[in-house]
Amino acid sequence: MTTKLESKPTKPASPIVKVEEKPKSESALKSFISGGVGGACCVLVGHPLDLVKVRMQTGGAGSSSSVFGMLSNTVRKEGVKGLYRGVSAPLTAVSPMFAVSFWSYDLGQRVVKSYGQMGMTQDEKSQKYSLSMAEICMAGAISAIPTTGIMAPSERIKCLLQVQASDVEKGGKPKYTGMLDCAKQVLKEGGMASLYKGTVATLARDIPGTIAYFGMYEFAKKELMKIQGIDPDKGQLSVGAVLAAGGLAGMACWTVGIPADVIKSRYQTAPEGKYSGIVDVYKALIKEEGYAGLFKGIRPALIRAFPANAACFLGMEVSKNMLGFMD
Repeated sequence: MTTKLESKPTKPASPIVKVEEKPKSESALKSFISGGVGGACCVLVGHPLDLVKVRMQTGGAGSSSSVFGMLSNTVRKEGVKGLYRGVSAPLTAVSPMFAVSFWSYDLGQRVVKSYGQMGMTQDEKSQKYSLSMAEICMAGAISAIPTTGIMAPSERIKCLLQVQASDVEKGGKPKYTGMLDCAKQVLKEGGMASLYKGTVATLARDIPGTIAYFGMYEFAKKELMKIQGIDPDKGQLSVGAVLAAGGLAGMACWTVGIPADVIKSRYQTAPEGKYSGIVDVYKALIKEEGYAGLFKGIRPALIRAFPANAACFLGMEVSKNMLGFMD
């Protein structure tokens, strides 16, 4: 007796559906940490020339000398340590400041991206979105606003310490023993308003400055990648190209921001009551020195800007790659 085995009809295999992965957005924490690393690199490389810039702008000792003349005079009179006079304030503040700046830039990119995607379908939103140059510049402008909260008091203390060193060279007595003492005395004399003196001037410098800063970096990066035959959407820049793009970004930032920086330095280091505000500083400066006075210190600023910001962006990009697991 034979039994007939009935075979059950098998279901056709379900087709393999390819799910397109949404482009990953970078971790905000990664932007914050890598920005801080970049800021520390920027200060350590650029502080000696920043010292020269402030002394030129505020009429400190040897302010009529050339950039390298002032550097050599400082080393001769104060030693190499003198080149890093007042470095504690920017080093303490610049790492978190750059951390906030790059985090804010990342936030700004997300904001303008969300605005640019308004009205798009979900399928369109899942595609890679490349920011236009105008959107990059807008993101850069956004980054300047929260950064100023750290920048303004740090710059105030740094400038006071640097100008004090010039006065000591002329035979004067030091008023401050260091960064903390300077902050305490400033707070005691005028409160938080005194510590944040020059905030409007800092914003006037940093909003156009960061537009130029991030705009130039992204533009130079893309152009250098094209020259090297690298796809800007997939490839990575060489170390030399990162240094070049970062250096050009720094120079663009200071070329745009130097007039407001001169006014800020004068206002922040002036005795209380000398000026009624930044407009008063501007009028007095034009009357005494003409429009050329607005560009005082531009040579050391630009000479400093290239290596300092090249180091900044290299430090930022290297740390970003090392922290890739955070995405």
